[in-house]
Amino acid sequence: MQRVYEPGDLLEAEMLIGMLAAEGVDAHLAGRHLIGAIGELPMGGLLGLMVADRQVERARALIADYNAARPMAGGEPDSYPGELIC
Repeated sequence: MQRVYEPGDLLEAEMLIGMLAAEGVDAHLAGRHLIGAIGELPMGGLLGLMVADRQVERARALIADYNAARPMAGGEPDSYPGELIC
């Protein structure tokens, strides 16, 4: 297994795990159990998405596409400009 991405928080990690699973890539979240100790541990690098060696390139490509995505015009409510409707 290799670490392919460091999510910013648990919410992003869970979303990426779901996205990867939908694309046939099995991912494991390393460091989930360390989140409770955030006051005593350094902030960065606690979480890491891990995938099997054979799926590393596919996972990195999918995550790169995720990071490059931009909201579509018109996908936001009038009352909250700049907010994406999910």
